[in-house]
Amino acid sequence: MEDTLSVQEAFGIVVFVVVGVGAVVALITFAGSGRSYDEIGKGGLYDEDPRPAASAASAPTSAAELAERDEEIRQMLHARNLRRQARGEAPVDIEAELVELTRQRIDPALVAEIRELVVARNARRVRKGQEPLDVEAELARQISELEQQ
Repeated sequence: MEDTLSVQEAFGIVVFVVVGVGAVVALITFAGSGRSYDEIGKGGLYDEDPRPAASAASAPTSAAELAERDEEIRQMLHARNLRRQARGEAPVDIEAELVELTRQRIDPALVAEIRELVVARNARRVRKGQEPLDVEAELARQISELEQQ
């Protein structure tokens, strides 16, 4: 009977030791995890990018990327022409449509900002005693420079 009592006492001690050690390990693990739980779900399929979706995809810059983009657009335009012909409509010129789709467009907000900069530059020129620039001509020049880039 003494053996049973000592086994029962040992069982109680073992349970308390295991629970205590487990609690200590859990606290250490929790403290060491840091921001690991904040990273759950942010794998390859999910990207929390603060930029708008349009700018998330970078514009092609190399000649190979531009050629690939143009070829994909040509394929889509060709498919559209096939659908138009199936409906009995006249096909559109693929190359002319490609030029129109890929030309750089200037945002109206950017035009307004450029205008403000030209006006500010004119104010500095006047303070220096220089002749002010024609705002509309300078605006058109800077926009044409942007379109050529």
